[in-house]
This record gives sequence, structure tokens and C-alpha cells, in this order.
Amino acid sequence: SPYSISKIVGEMYAIYYHDQHGLPTVRARFQNVYGPREILGAGRWRGTPATVWRNVTPTFIYKALRRESLPLEGAGEASRDFIFVEDLVRGLWACAARGVPGDVYNLASGVETSIADLAAAINRLTGNPSPVTLMPRRVWDRSGRRFGSTAKSRAALGFEADTPLAEGLRRTVAWTQAHLDEIDSCIGRHHERNMATTVL
Repeated sequence: SPYSISKIVGEMYAIYYHDQHGLPTVRARFQNVYGPREILGAGRWRGTPATVWRNVTPTFIYKALRRESLPLEGAGEASRDFIFVEDLVRGLWACAARGVPGDVYNLASGVETSIADLAAAINRLTGNPSPVTLMPRRVWDRSGRRFGSTAKSRAALGFEADTPLAEGLRRTVAWTQAHLDEIDSCIGRHHERNMATTVL
């Protein structure tokens, strides 16, 4: 994806400027960041429905609060490592303060969570009565199971994510509930394009 390519290019620039010019860069590799203040549909139309439904956690929370069915591709067997945004910020500070220039650190929870389990947790928190919708796996998706090793960041930076997924989701659901009108407005700006792209 363009986002993945931009991450790779950014990392290559960091390596280049460190190696060639001695710029003290420290690289941080994120896992799936989630938390309050992520607004679906914010920004300009980028040509696909991913403009609106770009990340699984805010998408599931929004749909669950609207009592919609949560779509599970491939039965939700894929897994991710979800890290709460406040933990990630602490991790970035740790990278800046204690990271070795030229080195790279995972900022992760170290906990593997299936997408099916994420959907179930969000439906419980929101009281969403709609059953999930099982969908075929996306033919291009080879991401499978993913979670980050935390050993190096813990040993070298003294960093550990300490917000359990249940607590992070609870706080994110509460924020989203309080800002539904703002989110609806952002999503609405893309409605016609999103519908046309979905139909195609």
C-alpha cells in the first residue's frame, strides 16, 4: 500500500542520513495503534473507501455504536498487536531519550489478538446486538498473524505498554460515543464517492 511504501522510504532516509551524515536517528516500528481522537473520514478523499474505513478499531467501534454488523474477513482469523496511543507516545519519548542512534525498536504490546476477538470485545462494550458478518478473505491480503516482540524495547529503553486492550477499548468507545456527530460529518463528506467506489 502507499502507506507501507512511505514507511519503508522514511526508514531508508533515516538509515541514509545516519550512515552518511551522522544524523542521530532512532527508528520506531509501530504495531496497530488505536485510541481516542482518530476520526473516520478526516482528510481528503484518497480514491478508495479506505479513506473512511482505514483502520479496524475505529471502524468496528463506530459501526458497533451505530448497531451495525461488523465485517469479519476470513472469519477474523488474522491477528494484530494493538497498542494504545498513550503507550505509543511514552514509547516514542523512550526512543528519543534512551534509544541508540542508528538502532530500531518495536513499540508494541506483545499481545496477539485475533480480529474476531477484537470484534467480540467491541460488541460487548457497546452492547451491539448485531451479529458479525462473515466475509471471504481478501485475495491480496497475506498479512496473517502479527504481533511485535517487546524484549529489546523493554531491555534497552525500559519501555512496556501498560494499557490492557479492554481498558484502551473502553476509553476509545467512550470518546467515540461523545464525538459521533463530528465523525458522522467527516464520513458524510465522502458519502457519494464512497458509495460509487463500493458499487464499482
